This record gives sequence, structure tokens and C-alpha cells, in this order.
Amino acid sequence: MSWFLAFAGFATLIILHEAGHFAVAKWVGMRVERFSLFFGKPLVSFRRGETEYAIGPIPLGGYVKITGMNPVEPIPPEVAHRAYFRQPVWKRIVVILAGPAVNLVLAFVILAGFFWADGTPRPGVAASEVTGQAAMGELRPDDRILSADGVALDAAGLTIEQAEQRRERLTQIVDSHPCAGGQTSGCRAASPVMMTVAQPGEEPRTLRLFPSYDEQADRMLIGFAIGGVNEPAGPLEASEAGLDLMWRVTRVTGETLAGLFYSAQARDDLGGIVGGYEATRQAIELDIELAVRILGLISLSLAIFNLLPFLPLDGGHVFWALAEKIRGRRIPFAVMERAGIIGIILIIPIFLLGLTNDLERIISGEGFGVR
Repeated sequence: MSWFLAFAGFATLIILHEAGHFAVAKWVGMRVERFSLFFGKPLVSFRRGETEYAIGPIPLGGYVKITGMNPVEPIPPEVAHRAYFRQPVWKRIVVILAGPAVNLVLAFVILAGFFWADGTPRPGVAASEVTGQAAMGELRPDDRILSADGVALDAAGLTIEQAEQRRERLTQIVDSHPCAGGQTSGCRAASPVMMTVAQPGEEPRTLRLFPSYDEQADRMLIGFAIGGVNEPAGPLEASEAGLDLMWRVTRVTGETLAGLFYSAQARDDLGGIVGGYEATRQAIELDIELAVRILGLISLSLAIFNLLPFLPLDGGHVFWALAEKIRGRRIPFAVMERAGIIGIILIIPIFLLGLTNDLERIISGEGFGVR
């Protein structure tokens, strides 16, 4: 089932992207010949009005075919006035930008929606996950750890650096409770860690937790992961957090793409469509909410990639439309063809590198960090 749901999620992103192009093209009066999910000769198709709706055999995206996208193609005289290259530059730009815009709006709605539902993160000291026997039944996920052995830990207004220092201090406190008679695998501490914790909106409570020695970690552990704190957020705070996350992802994506030319680490970090699909599929098996969050980030990445200024990507069409506006007359088709070839030469290695990295992660068992 996870395979099908991940496929459906990706197909939905493609359909919504192309629906943006389709709807705005219709709105400004252009003639849409075909709306296709996937590429290649249609496997299934039907016609409604002047538009054919199809599903192709190659699942690498989709497209909307607008009459006159190629300025030298033969066009019936009765529809020539609705051809893409017969339209003003502003109409062409809004049609092209409509696809990435849908992906950006979708990413914002998903991310801001989850921040509104779950709260916005702030630097702090809290239990993000409870796994160990000592903590089971006592500590709960999202418990803010106010103090341990009398040392104050979580508090409002902590900076990221202060929160990291206090998390490290908590680790030291737990490790300061050794087993009686020496450290052996699984041994129980001779004395408990006294913790004061609180759930959001609840009164603090005090816990007596006995750490155990973990031979692999070579220290005493209670059995929980330390994370930040989620605070309730209204729609404005959630929107701000969503936009902030989108900006950070955009900046990192841009740095990674730029780093492909000079950084081996950036080339190793690059992922592709296979990795995105597999991460989504794994997330569906773990938590459908996590899967939807990942799809929101993939939607954002789809918009960013499509806005690169290379033909045949959307950003390339916008770039050359603006060049025509600045030049004051049409760009020769031969120039556009050469630009398209250069764009493909640049894009294909990025695609192949991402695909290669994804396959290596699957074969090696490294995975995609979904948990």
C-alpha cells in the first residue's frame, strides 16, 4: 500500500503543477491541446472540448501542450490568435509561473498547517522520543525537562546555543549516576536522577528515573531522545514559521546546486526523484503525517528546480520571455533551440547524479533519514 500511496502523492504534485499552467492558460485565452500526466505516447486518453487528457508511460513528470509553444509549428488560422507566442509577454510569464506557484502555495499550506496544528519549535530541552525501560511509563514525548538533580534546564527565551549547552548538561547529569560495583552492560544506577518535567499546559511533576549503562554508548542512559520544544501557534505564527522553513530549504537547495560545481560534499548530498519517492514511501509506513510533511517539502523543491533559468524548465521560459521584453522584439528561434540544448546538457547530469546517489543509498542500506 505504501508504494501506491507514495506514487499517488507524487502524481498529485505533478497534476497540481500542470493544473496551474492549464488553468491560467485557459484564463488568459490560450488554446490547450493536451494535459498529460507523465511523458510519452499516451497509454490512456480522452477528449473534453478542445483539450485531450492523457496518461503517458514514462513517470518523470507531466506537461501541458499549448498551441504555438514552438513558434514555427503550423497552426490552423482559426486558432492562431490564441497561440502561445502570439500572446503578450506578461501572459506568457503568468502562465509559466502558475505551475511553480501552485507548488509553492501547496508547500506553504502543508507546512504552515502543521505548525498551526502542532505548534512552532523553539530552542529548549524536551523528550522528543521515549525508548528506554527506565523512561517508559514515566517520561512522555513532549515533556519539557525543567530541571534534573536541581539544575535548571528548559526555560523560555533560550537561544539555540544555550539550549545545546543545557542538553549537554543533562547528558552529563544522567552519566553522573553510576552503577554500584562498576559499569557492566545493562546495569542499573545506584541512585536516581530527580527530574522535574511538564507537558504543555499541565502542572510540573517530579520523576525518579534510574539510568542504565549502555555499553555501545559507553555511558549511562535513561532512554529518551532530547529535542526542542513545540509551543502553541496561531495562524500568523504558523504562517511565519512555514515561510521561514521554506526560505531555509530554498537557501540550502540553492547552496547545494551551486556547490555541484566545486564541492564533492554537495555532489554526494544531492538526491533525486527516486530518493524523494522512497523517503515518502518509508514515511507512509511510519507516520502518514510525516509523509505529508515530506510531500510538502518535495513540492517546494519541485518549484525551486523548475524555476532554474534553463530551457526547457519553467524558469528558462520566463528568462527568455523577459529577454524578449527587454530586447523589444522576438528572440530568434535558432537561439532558443541552442539555449534549450545547453539547458538539457546542464540538467541531465544533475538528474543522473541525483539518481546515482539515490541508488547507492538504497543498495548500501544507508537510507534516507526517515524515522
